Amino acid sequence: MKTLQTIIFLLVFVPLLNSAPPIQQESLQFYEYDTDVSMGSLIQQDYEMQSKDIRKDGTNVSLDTSLRLQDDSEPQVPPTKDTNLPTCLLCVCLSGSVYCEEIDIEAVPPLPKETAYLYARFNKIKRIAVADFADITTLRRIDFSGNRIEEIEDGAFSKLLLLEELSLAENRLMKLPVLPPKLTTFNANQNRIKSRGIKANAFKKLTNLAYLYLGHNALESVPLNLPESLRILHLQYNNITTITDDTFCKSNNTRYIRTSMDEIRMEGNPILLAKHVNAFSCLRTLPVGTYY
Repeated sequence: MKTLQTIIFLLVFVPLLNSAPPIQQESLQFYEYDTDVSMGSLIQQDYEMQSKDIRKDGTNVSLDTSLRLQDDSEPQVPPTKDTNLPTCLLCVCLSGSVYCEEIDIEAVPPLPKETAYLYARFNKIKRIAVADFADITTLRRIDFSGNRIEEIEDGAFSKLLLLEELSLAENRLMKLPVLPPKLTTFNANQNRIKSRGIKANAFKKLTNLAYLYLGHNALESVPLNLPESLRILHLQYNNITTITDDTFCKSNNTRYIRTSMDEIRMEGNPILLAKHVNAFSCLRTLPVGTYY
């Protein structure tokens, strides 16, 4: 019986085993062929072809140079705030105006000679030197508000004969510089200026000065020899304790009227204005401040 089963097995299953299809070696070889070339060899071939094609001035460009020319992924590094870039790249120059605001510069930048308006607010400037404006005689307006200015060299503004508006507000000044003669507006609010930091004749020759802002400082008295042209005077929040009959008026001339003066602010000072009535006899309006 076993012999018969064996004979049947040999007759049925052996031919089936012999007829099974062989392993597809070619498909495996095809897969290997497709991935057999390394990335390095492909890149190298590409570089070699490009190095032959790229030419500059009739000569072959080296492989390294061609790679640099093709590399567009390198980021453009923005200029740092302490670079020596030309002013009109670091700032904005437009029709005689130079805008250098909030860029953290620590000194006055070199200006184009035709500059008429300079706005350098909210930076870190600590000092103004004579050389900063030595060659810029066309300036009409300068704004240094919101810096850290502690020192202004004598004569820093002496050549600015056309300057009409100057703002040094929100700095660290303890004294005023010599001011140019044609100023119409001067703003030194929010500094540390004391009365001894203002020379007796600091404003006397400024015959065009109409707006003078000295609020939020440390003045103990009203500046002397204020020009007749003055219209607005701000002295609020200082340490002014006294004024005289000659501060605004002329004690020897009872008919004198200061016709241009429209506003005087003195609130926030430790002075009772009602005690100095004669000091305001020449004014058309009383100063703003404490009377009682």
